[in-house]
Amino acid sequence: MRTSLIRRACVVALVLATAVPPAVAAGRGDTMDTTARPGIGAQARLLGEKIVPHKLPFRNTTVGGLSGIDRDPCTGEYVMVSDDRSALQPARFYTARIDVDGTGVRSLDFTGTHPFLQPDGSLYPPAGAGDGKVVDPEELRVDPWGCRYWWAQEGDRPNSSNAPLIQPTIQLATRTGRYRGQLPLPRAYESTREEQGLRRNKAVEAITFGDGGRTLTSVVEGPLFQDGPEPDLDHGALVRLTRQHRDGGVLGQFAYPLEKIFAESDPTSPWGPDTGVPAVLAFPGDPGRYLVLERTWVAGSGFKIRIYDTTTRGATEVQNMDSLAGQKVVPMRKKLVVDFHDLDLSTVDNTEGMTWGPTLPNGERTLLLVSDDNFAADEVTQIVALGIR
Repeated sequence: MRTSLIRRACVVALVLATAVPPAVAAGRGDTMDTTARPGIGAQARLLGEKIVPHKLPFRNTTVGGLSGIDRDPCTGEYVMVSDDRSALQPARFYTARIDVDGTGVRSLDFTGTHPFLQPDGSLYPPAGAGDGKVVDPEELRVDPWGCRYWWAQEGDRPNSSNAPLIQPTIQLATRTGRYRGQLPLPRAYESTREEQGLRRNKAVEAITFGDGGRTLTSVVEGPLFQDGPEPDLDHGALVRLTRQHRDGGVLGQFAYPLEKIFAESDPTSPWGPDTGVPAVLAFPGDPGRYLVLERTWVAGSGFKIRIYDTTTRGATEVQNMDSLAGQKVVPMRKKLVVDFHDLDLSTVDNTEGMTWGPTLPNGERTLLLVSDDNFAADEVTQIVALGIR
């Protein structure tokens, strides 16, 4: 999602609790009791950060727009997807060596880049081509079975009736970007011309493998039209998390409770607040447990980045509900792991990607996050490393 394009234009836990939360009317987050019991859930500490030089040139490309990151178990390197919609260079991903330990991010060195290819082997055209083949890459995960790449793109619900409607996809690619297939998406993930289904720029931006690679979970960034309004100062919202078998069969769908907006917008700004889920990460060996990244931007207040420990245990199965609005559902429980404003960071920016890193000698798992600078001079590409316990 391009939250910071807005910024530019205007100057711009686990809940392992066994108690099941009461059912609530969906769509209005102020009534939801989704917190975990005190003291339960993951905890985080800052290890360090690294800022990538703005518009770093690398192998005839411009590094930036990094909206997803994953660790490759076959090489120990990291793979990062750029959300450049072929505007600067063809839609692409990067590989990099990132040295992180208990004292911080020691180094970051890019090692390769490849474009994503269409099924016919051609490059994706730039945004505005008007042929319905444009992609908006947002997330990439390395398949634990063979280390090929699964990547998600949001598609496009255009503002104009003359522009093509582009559906979101989760595609399988080789390690050099060649197309190898596509995951069937749940019916609810379909975009329509009417106000049904996915909102614009609020589609499939978060995916993760779980159960040793047997399942793939996705989260819709914002609420579907039929599931209720987007969050505001008084209310949160529900977004759908779907767990699928790697062949596409839906194993379960649940309602994740998105936080309400944290501050009032600058009244002089023409842009309203923007919030959503840009990344999700499964806990190894613990089906149904996830870290969820929530990213919010408010004019005049900037970004708020929060990570939650959450679980599907005890939550209502919603895949057969055409609409969540007004329904009595038990949402996923969640517990705050960290708010980036509580960390000693040089800046809190447009963080969109999240992956597990190596385990430290003290038993902590490292968590690496990357921010999407949207190729803007007033934003940064920031790698943040956390220790999770």
